[in-house]
Parts: sequence; structure tokens; C-alpha cells
Amino acid sequence: MRKIINLNENWELQSSIEAECLPITLPASVMNTYLAEGKIDDPYYRDNEDEALVIAENDYIFRKTFNVEGDILSDEYIWLVFHGIDTVADISLNGKVLLSTENMHRKYKVDVKDVLKKTANQLEIKLYSPLKYIQGKQEENPLPGVSHAVDGYQHLRKSHSMFGWDWGPKIPDLGIWKDVELVAWSSNRIEDIAISQQHETDRVYLDIKLEAQQSNHTLTWDIAITDPNGEELNASIDTSDKRVVLPVTIGNPKIWWPVGYGEQPLYDVTIRLSDGDTIYDERKMKIGLRTIQVRHEKDEWGKSFEFIVNGVALFMKGANYIPEDNLLPRTSKQRTERLIQDCLRANFNMIRVWGGGHYPHDDFYELCDESGILVWQDFMFACSVYPFTDSFVENVKQEAIDQIKRLRHHASLAIWCGNNEVEEAMEFWGWPKRADWRRDYIKLFEIILPDLVQRYDPETFYWSSSPSSGGGFDNPRNPDVGDMHYWEVWHGQKPFTEYRNYYFRFCSEFGFQSFPALKTIESFTLPEDRNIFSRIMEKHQKNDDANGKILYYLSQNFLYPKDLDALIYTSQLLQAEAMKYGVEHWRRNRGRCMGALYWQLNDCWPVASWSSIDYFGRWKALHYFAKKFYNPILLSIEESDTSAKVFVTNDTFDDVDGRVVWKLRNNKSEIIESGTIDIMVDSLTAREIAALDFSEHLDGKLIHETYLEAELYINDRSYSNSTVMFTKPKHFMFLNPELTAAVKETDTQFQINITSAAFAKYVEVSLSLDAVLSDNYFDLSAGDTKIITIDKKELPPEMTMKDLEKLIQLRSIYNIAQI
Repeated sequence: MRKIINLNENWELQSSIEAECLPITLPASVMNTYLAEGKIDDPYYRDNEDEALVIAENDYIFRKTFNVEGDILSDEYIWLVFHGIDTVADISLNGKVLLSTENMHRKYKVDVKDVLKKTANQLEIKLYSPLKYIQGKQEENPLPGVSHAVDGYQHLRKSHSMFGWDWGPKIPDLGIWKDVELVAWSSNRIEDIAISQQHETDRVYLDIKLEAQQSNHTLTWDIAITDPNGEELNASIDTSDKRVVLPVTIGNPKIWWPVGYGEQPLYDVTIRLSDGDTIYDERKMKIGLRTIQVRHEKDEWGKSFEFIVNGVALFMKGANYIPEDNLLPRTSKQRTERLIQDCLRANFNMIRVWGGGHYPHDDFYELCDESGILVWQDFMFACSVYPFTDSFVENVKQEAIDQIKRLRHHASLAIWCGNNEVEEAMEFWGWPKRADWRRDYIKLFEIILPDLVQRYDPETFYWSSSPSSGGGFDNPRNPDVGDMHYWEVWHGQKPFTEYRNYYFRFCSEFGFQSFPALKTIESFTLPEDRNIFSRIMEKHQKNDDANGKILYYLSQNFLYPKDLDALIYTSQLLQAEAMKYGVEHWRRNRGRCMGALYWQLNDCWPVASWSSIDYFGRWKALHYFAKKFYNPILLSIEESDTSAKVFVTNDTFDDVDGRVVWKLRNNKSEIIESGTIDIMVDSLTAREIAALDFSEHLDGKLIHETYLEAELYINDRSYSNSTVMFTKPKHFMFLNPELTAAVKETDTQFQINITSAAFAKYVEVSLSLDAVLSDNYFDLSAGDTKIITIDKKELPPEMTMKDLEKLIQLRSIYNIAQI
């Protein structure tokens, strides 16, 4: 039987310029270890980021002494397996150099049968400065990339964003970021498993492709497939072939669906290789039975880009995911699980793994499988020209093979994408249009990578770049073909309404920045730093002129905030409104547009950025807005001048039968005009249900004190509501809403009942502790009561109703201006 011995314990770390050795347990990195040992200050605090570059200039040694237990030395094959080395390293065992590495995205394995001893084995990994490596390579072959990163980052197969990005710090840590194992076996071993699916009514046919490492006589392959109810299906085959395909038929299959469309049943698959009573190897995995295609076909608007899951075209809703931390050992399954749960709470059904970071741990994909969140998976290339040498090509080929084999069985994997913005950059970013660069681009992203996907994961769609119209530098920014990254709102400083001029087939990037919570800012600043143009605040703002952009958009929409806390609040409202304008418009045009993934979901350190959840997991206003604008049934209003159109988008499998009640109100919430519309919206469609003209009511100053409210009722119960104003918030004549809160409780929740004396816009409920509320940043009319719930598990167990009442603070847009 194959034996696996984990070697993560009892390592030591030593700098090449110091004698001191520090004890570590893997996964470990230099900077995280130094931080834990008090040798450096927190690199995320104030301007300590600069010290990280000094540390990254040095080389380091990871060293371990170990004995070999049992009879492993008698096995025919003994390998050392390194699941993640970051990044440039020489690895030696007992004084013999085994291999050199230059790719953190690969799994390395090396035969140590002739080197391993029974006792006192000396394993040493010398990690070389990534900064010196890329500096030398860039001097030899200067290549363009992003200006916010250390020059030359693209020469090294290391997470690009560790060298800096327009939201990330320049902290190129180095270490061993995944497990190290000793693997031993004799005679035979499972080399590879690939499972393909063919679906028919009430049947799923699996082809299980099996490969043995050393098959030279008849062996038995046993397959056990256990469904979610515990029922087991078995199959076996005897063969002397190294490669075999074993067909299995599953009757009455339990189909895996994205969240909101069905359940996420997973089948346990156990595969065993044996010879009589001798078991050589065993592997286990979980699969979901589903089909996923991407439809990219000509139609009346151009060329579609839509995900077809189990035969149904679904609108994709989500965001772009970046690495969760620049210090990789700080990440954990618990932290990732919290982030995935936050995505579910906000009605996501897709996450895009952006190509400038690293491929996430297995936990990430397993959580997506279990949650029903589809994964758009970029290969790790972004915004750069790459060195197309023979060694580089062979390196990235093996990287791609490793990752395809690792991830292809996951039910959540929906698409492989070659890169982020490389095609667009080479066409539009002003780089020299060198023929060799463009030729090499075509070879890597339109020949090599798609060939590898076709060979190792032929059932998953490959897309050469994001954005793209299909490759070949054929207008990758065509709004009517393929996917689109749209940045005119923000970088181009266009108004939010500009989104409504475009009907992208799939918008896989668009975004707007905001500041994180004051509590987050306090984590990296001193009181004297807390001005958005201070050196420290700008150190934690990596996008050029971004703080000024926030103020520009603020000047277009809001009165000037009275203090930093009010400025943070309004910046988050701007961000939330910007994303709402785009998403609601595209969802109103469901069928033509079939996906919206905003930039970005999360942060890798405390920073002003495009994220909807900050580094500490605190929801910004955007994430609460996303919960509403990604709701499967969306009520939205498109206002213009003195008129409005009301829409209902139904992204569910059931028809929506209900009514919409609209009310034109003044700033006291008195009703000027109202109406009721009975509606029926078919499944998987969007429909305009009313066109309203209020020109007779909105002349003169009345336009500055009048708003429209619409409420959707399903089964005679209020489902959702929406409000719009016909002037910008800075020109609306808000009255003091005199917000009040009363707390009630049940066994599992606290309920906060909020009332208002006048129309209140963007009501924020804040506490002095971190908790996710059922809703926040909502509008409230006088006379109505908004019920906000908090699960008690979000709060300290000793929290009482009276304790909570003391913590609650309320504000609305009325409160932000200097008085």
C-alpha cells in the first residue's frame, strides 16, 4: 500500500546573513515567521511595507532533520513531494542537490530512494531572493507589465500581486506554502484518474479513465461510488494495461446545481488498485453530476457569452477573488469558509479566481462544490508580456497540467481562462506592438494552454483571455461579443448612468473604490495619519489618484462630509450605487447580458480598494447592496428626468405572480400619487412592468423633494422594495428623519425595529463590534418599520438585549454634512 508521511513538523528557518535559527511548522513563510517571533513589525501597519522589500533581498534556508519509521526503506520507490515552494529554491537531501524550483504554482516530486537514510536525514531548502531573481531577468529582457508592481515580476512564476498591484502591497514573501510529504510504494501506484460524464434522461454515464504507474501484470481496479444517501455502486476490472477506461452507469442520478437552482449532492468516489489481497493504492474524491457549457454563438446582438448549466442558461452573479492574504500562512479553511458564506449571503452563484494571484487551496474548491458557487478559473497570468523561452514554456506547461489534474473533478469548475487582460493590454495599453510578443501570446494562450485543457479536461470550456471577443487580437473590447472589463466608470470618471449605455454579453470586471471601515483604518494608522491625503493613508491606497477620484465622484453626488467617518460612509455609498447601476441595468436586459462579476470581492491587506469585504471580513455597503441587486427576484427602477420604468427580473425556475405597488412621495413621505400593478413574470426572464410619467408633479423645486418608491408583493407578502430620486442626493431636501431603534429578541436572533419621521436615505445600522446584519444601507419612508435581524451566533454569547440597545448607532445621508 502506498505510504504517505507528512513532513510539516519540526523545521527551522535561518537567514543567510544570520546565525539564529527559528523553529517553524509548515506551511511557513519568512515574513510571517519573523512577525510571529517579533523580529519585524507588522508589515501592514503604517509604512512597514517598505521593510518587507529589505527582507526579500536576502536568501533563507528551511532545514529539517528526520528519521524514517518502519520499513519504508524497503519500498521500491520513495519520493519527496513538495506541494508548494515559494519560489526560487535549491532542494538537497543529505548533502545531495535534488532539484531546483522556480514556480510556486507547481507540485514537485523527486526520487530519493538512493539518498534516504534510516536516521538523521538532513533536508534543506535554500530559498533565493525573488527580488534579485526578477531584477536580473528584467535587465536581460525588459518586459512591460503593471506600473504598481516591482519591475520584472512576470519573469518568475510567483503570485504577481505579491510584488504589488493597484490594491496590494509590495511584500514578496518567500517560504514553503503547502505540504511536504514522503511517499513510498512498491510494484504499483495510481498515477492518474479522470472522470468524464455523459448525461441522458434518468441516466449519467461515467467514463473513469485510470492509469497505473508500474503495471506489468494483471491488476484489479475497484470503484465504489456512494451517493449522498449512502447507497453504493460498485464496479471493477482486471487488466494488465497501464491505462484503462472503466464505464459506470448511474441510474436516477442526483444532479448538482448552482445555488438557488437545486441541491448540491456530491458523490464519494473511492478507487482502489490491488492484486488479490494486496492493496497497492487507493484514492478518494467527490464529484457532482452536472453539465456546464459556455455558449458563444452569433445572435441578433453580436455573439453570446453565457453559461449553460444542465441545459439551462443562467445569469452569473458574483465578484472577482484575489489572494486572501499577502502572508500566505495566515490563510485558513475557516477564513475561506467565512468568505464563501458571505458570498452565499449576498446571492452569488459565481466567483472568478483572478489570474494575478495563485491557485487557491483545495479547501476553496471543496467549499464551492458544497455551496453551489461556480468557479471561473484563470490561469495565473495577468497584465504582462511573458518571456517565451523554452524553459519558461516547459515550466508553465507542467504548471497547467498540475492544476488541471488537481481541479478538473470539482463540480464547481465552470471555465478555464488563459489570462487576465493580456490580450487587451497588448492591443490597447500603448505597449510596442512587437510581432514576436504577439506571436508568443498566440502560441501560449491560443495553442498551448487550450491544447492542454483539451487533453486533460476536455469537458470544461477554455477562453483565451478576459476580456476577449474570442482571441486573435480581434477587438477584445467589443461590447457585443464575448466578455468585457468596463472601467470608464471609475478610471474614465464617467457618471454611474454611463453603464446604461452598454449591454455587455458578460461583464467580468467593473468596479469602484471605497475606504474600509474606520475600525479597519485604525488598525494601520495613528490618529495623526487619519486624513485621506496623509502619507500613511496614501501608502494604503495603491491606485494612482484614487482618493481624488473618490472625492470627484463625491462632489458629483453628495454634500461634503463633516469628518473622516462620514467620508468613509459616503465613499462606500458611492461604490455601492455605482455597482447597483451597472448590475440592475444588465439584469434588466437578461438574455442579452448573462453575467456580472464586479471587481473585487476581498482584500489581501487593510487598504482602500474596490473590495466589498475588507481584509478583516467587514462588509462594506456594497456587499449589502449586492445581496439586494443579486437577489434571484429583482425589483428595479430606471429613472430619467421626470419619468421612471419599473422592472422585475426573475432568475428563478418558477414564474413570479404578484403585484407591484408604487408611490410617489414627498420628503415627508406623504403620498402624491400611487398605483398598483398586477404582474406575472415568466421564469428566467426580465420584464418591464410599468412606464410612469411624473412631469406634472416634478416641476421647479418639487423635483428636489420627491421620490418614487416601489414595493413587490409575492403571495401577498412584501418581498422587496426600491426607491429612486429624480435629483442627486446632494440636491435633495432631506428632512431630519429622527431615526429610532427598538430591540426585540427570539431564541436565535435579535430584531432591531427601525422607524423614521421622514424619508431616510441609506440608513446605516452600526455596532461597536463586528456582525453581519440581515440588511443595511437601506431607504426608509416615514410611517414604515424596517426590521433588521442579527443571528445571536454573530455576537458574544453573553450579549443581552439591553447590551445591544446601547451599541446601536443609526445614521442616514442626512447626517453626513458639516453643520
